[in-house]
Amino acid sequence: MSEERFRGERSEGTGAVRAAAAAVTAVAVVTAEALAGDGPLLVGAVPYALGLAVLVLAAGRWPRAALLASVQTVIAFRGAGMSDVGWIWPASAAYFLVAAGDGAGAVRDEAGKRFGPLLRRVPRGLPFAVAVGVFQVLFAANWERYVAGLGGREVVAELGAETLWLALVLAAATAWRNGRNWRREEAAGRERAARERAAEARRRAEAERLRIARELHDVVAHTLTVVGVQLRVAVEALDDEPAEARAALRTAQEVRASAVADLRALIGVLRDPGEDPGGMALAPGRGLDGVADLVEGVRAAGLRAAVETEGDPAGVPAPVALAVYRIVQESLTNAVRHSGGTRVAVRLRYGPEAVRVEIADDGTGIGVGAGAGAGAAEGGAGGGGHGVAGMRERVSVLGGEFAFGPGEHGGHTVRAVIPVPS
Repeated sequence: MSEERFRGERSEGTGAVRAAAAAVTAVAVVTAEALAGDGPLLVGAVPYALGLAVLVLAAGRWPRAALLASVQTVIAFRGAGMSDVGWIWPASAAYFLVAAGDGAGAVRDEAGKRFGPLLRRVPRGLPFAVAVGVFQVLFAANWERYVAGLGGREVVAELGAETLWLALVLAAATAWRNGRNWRREEAAGRERAARERAAEARRRAEAERLRIARELHDVVAHTLTVVGVQLRVAVEALDDEPAEARAALRTAQEVRASAVADLRALIGVLRDPGEDPGGMALAPGRGLDGVADLVEGVRAAGLRAAVETEGDPAGVPAPVALAVYRIVQESLTNAVRHSGGTRVAVRLRYGPEAVRVEIADDGTGIGVGAGAGAGAAEGGAGGGGHGVAGMRERVSVLGGEFAFGPGEHGGHTVRAVIPVPS
């Protein structure tokens, strides 16, 4: 339930409560005067009861003013001899509404703009009702003692029960207000939790979308590049060297089959929510063992490629292994497509705390600023294409560091440091 809806329902509910309280006040005052009072009914009790009922209705907008007016009405009618039943209880409804805080918030907010410092000195809710009640009890005691001439015992007997009644009314108002506030906080908590769940769902959907985009880019870009190179080799060697052409076609077919397996795995993750959301369920060889196959594919495309490894890869977890594989795959793909070089080197260092990846080529490309070379994205200005963005996202998700740019001896270099969880 939203806060606005809660306030609307509360306003409707309290309006009905005020109307009922006004009716009960009018009937109770007239009945009490008819049963126990000696004052006139038509010119005394009826106007008295209707006046208090109207003030109860007005308490929805001006609760404190309505309480003060109710107390003054009781004092006026008692002092004029037009009523002789009750000092406190005829104003019970007004006391209840003030102590419960009904309708005071909006009035306080509006009046605070004009009379802020003065209004802050006025007691709110329950303290205000207690202060008015103490004043009325003391006034009634002095009136009965010194004006009506009653003895001390008679004064206590007449006002003691009404004082206890006032305490009961204020306690009930406090309980009602606390229950209302608890319901409001509960509704706000449910709404806040719903917003947080929706935000978390959007965040997860965005992360999943980016993950799928990275996987599709890596698979499709690499596959099309290698297949394209192999087809070109096959076309050029078809007449003079049929064996080499057949070997190139077999390589292209193997790469295509591997890409199809990867795509099927991704589709399976999308269709089955129970699949591993980390994207680890790809085709076999998509880990550290598959780096050698990537390099071999680059060699078949005409580049001199080498792999240097250091350390033991056995302790590298699957998410890190897949990230290393995809970084090497994307970097080699860009080296074939963009660098224009003849050599590329892959260096992998497996440490107990991190895996360090470095891929360097000797090409010139079209400049790092345009995203060329081993670290380039496909046509992305400033290296902002999908390839570099995907590599950077992979490393960032795992808490690592990523960089690409000119190499120390020319060409371009991709570097990544990915921590290994202990």
